[in-house]
Parts: sequence; C-alpha cells; structure tokens
Amino acid sequence: MTSLPGSLAERVARAAQAVGTPAYVYDLDGVLAQVDRLRDAFGGRFGVSYAVKANPNGALLEALKGRVDSLDLSSGGELERALRAGWSPDRLTFSGPAKRDFELARASEVGVGEMVCESVEELDALQALGRPLSVLLRVNPLKVPKGFGAHMSGKASQFGIDEEHVDAAIDAFAQGRWPDLTLVGIHVYSASNSLDPDAISENVGIMAELFVRCAERHGRPLHRLIFGSGFGIPYRDGVEPLDVRAVAERVNPQVDRLREHPLLAGARCTLEMGRWLVGPNGWFVVRVLRVKHGRGTDIAICDGGMNNHLAACGLMGMVVRRNYPMHKVSGASGPVGSYTLVGPLCTTIDTLGVKVELAELSAGDLVAVGSSGAYGLTASPTGFISHPAPHEALLVGDTHRDITGDL
Repeated sequence: MTSLPGSLAERVARAAQAVGTPAYVYDLDGVLAQVDRLRDAFGGRFGVSYAVKANPNGALLEALKGRVDSLDLSSGGELERALRAGWSPDRLTFSGPAKRDFELARASEVGVGEMVCESVEELDALQALGRPLSVLLRVNPLKVPKGFGAHMSGKASQFGIDEEHVDAAIDAFAQGRWPDLTLVGIHVYSASNSLDPDAISENVGIMAELFVRCAERHGRPLHRLIFGSGFGIPYRDGVEPLDVRAVAERVNPQVDRLREHPLLAGARCTLEMGRWLVGPNGWFVVRVLRVKHGRGTDIAICDGGMNNHLAACGLMGMVVRRNYPMHKVSGASGPVGSYTLVGPLCTTIDTLGVKVELAELSAGDLVAVGSSGAYGLTASPTGFISHPAPHEALLVGDTHRDITGDL
C-alpha cells in the first residue's frame, strides 16, 4: 500500500468529487515538470515530440503548446484534435501504419509538417495526391534489445519498412519514383516501456547505426531523426522509476558522435514521448458503491472498471496480471484491509485489483488508480454495457478544470 505525497491526494479527490466519478484526473504541473526534466538531462540534444495516442485530451494538447516541440499523430482524428487545440500544422508529424486515403489527403491539405511513411505502398498513395510533401521513412530494425515491455520490431510487423528493404526504398527516391515527395529523415520506434537505462542506450545505438546507414545510402543530408524513446513508467508498487539522468549519461555521447557525421551534422534529433510524460501524472478515480464480504474475500464494488480503464484490469498486453498502484484518497483512515476491487460490469474480468491493501473501505470512499495518465480513457471500451463515460479533470496548481469531453 502506498500513499500520495503531500496534498496531492486531497487535490485529486477534490477534483474527482467536483466533476463526478468515475473520473480521470491529470496533474499538468507534473507533466510539464517531466518535460523540463528531459530537456535538462539531455542538454538540448533532443527536441520533444508528444505522442497524442497516449492521451489525446484537447485541454492537455493545448497546454503542451510551447512546452514540447511537436506532436506525433496516428490518425485523422488526432490531426483534428491537434488543429482544434491550436497547433500549427507544420509542428505535426503524422505516423501510423493504417492511414486511409482521406486522412492522407487531409494531412496534405492542411500542410502537416512531415508524413512518416511505413510502407512503399503508402509512399505510392501519397505521390498520387500530386502535392509536395516532406516525408520520413519509418524503419523496422532487425534487432531490438531485451528490457522493454513491448517490441514492435525484430519480427514481421505492420510498423515501418523492414531494415533489409530500406535501401531499395531509398534508391527508389533517387530513381524518381516519388517526384513530389522529399525524403527529409528517418523514424524508428521499435520498443516501449523500458525502465532499464542500458537497454534504452543500446536501442539508441541501434537507431544511430540505422540513421548513418540511411544517410549514406541517400547520399544527401538528413534533416530529421526521430528516436522512439521507449521510456517506461512503474505500473506496480515497489518498482523504481526510470533514472533519466542515467539514460542521458549513456545516450548523450552517442548523439554527439552521430552529429559528427557530415550528412547528419545539421539533423534535428527528436525524442518521441508519450507514456513517460503523462502516465505518472494521471489517476483514475472510482467511488466505492458498496463493500460485500463473501467466502473470505472483501469485495469493493466501484462505479468504474474495465469499461473505463482496460489496462488496469490487465487486459492490454499484461502477461502476468499485477495491480496498478492504488490509493484511498477520501474517507477515514481506518485499519488496513485486503480488497478485491471490481467495476460495474456483468463480467468477471471487470477487476481493477486483487488483494489490494488499503485503509478500510466503505461505501462512498474514493480510490485513485495511479499510473493512469496514459492509455486510459481512450484505450478502453467505454460503450460496453452503456454505463456513463468517465469525467476528466486537469489539476493546475491548487485549482482544477473540468475538461470532460475536451476532445
């Protein structure tokens, strides 16, 4: 059992009470502090791109303007959210393996800064639009280090052009296959959610070798290099967060060496970040509706569950189900008990936690599920069994804003 530091528990509870539960509560100050921590550790070597898929709330996207350098989009819907939040199109990068023709056309029409192309067929579809566009090739490396929670490369994948075929794609540019498209850089995102500085450093080294190879094959300078960071966050109590300074100590010399290459000296290097920025600074807050005791188990039945937070129920790639960090944030602090926390759905898989140690729970108490700022609301089946959708709130200092539906 852990507790939230200082007055944070009170602020989270107050915001959830005000907007109504179930609710997602995000701490803007915490998110911006993460951005500052990155910039300080890497000493300006990287720009920061925020991956909108992690949390696409419009108020959050608006607050990140001027604090991160660009947004990474994975759909036409995310493009429209970014535009509504006031982002300039030239600060947007559009990636993803399943871009439909109307999405390509819309991105081209508004002047998205860069299109990240994940196949030769996608390049053909872009060329068919007949508009000048800057593109990056996403490369699917042959090798991915151990120490990551999920791997998108090193195997057959929908993501990117396989490393063994990237030379042919670069040659096709030189041969004039896509005359309206300008190759300006390379994008690699091969693995995610690592807490191991050595694994992240090794992965950066693999990316750097690919960037050099692609630049030399192209025979002209590359202006944009996107490093899929893969920075992870703890998803259970007792796990230490990623030591970003340890990562920087290993990575900074590699970036400095990369910039010594004459074809990459002027390249803009970017870390694509999502989970690490917003994940630790969000909580999913549920209200206990009733507590029942049966067959040796205390069961807390809550007003939100799998339909609102699929990942916390262990149903989004978790191999061994483990409880997310959970905190009682309201009510009296009685003796500690062990609880199974379930949501409101008519299915046994709607389970937020098993044998969770919390101060004694009663009807009306609020429980905050930590590490929930990323891949929460929009990664969950909110329409299942037609319960009300969660509310959202943004903490700003000692105040909060209701940002429900700000999409």
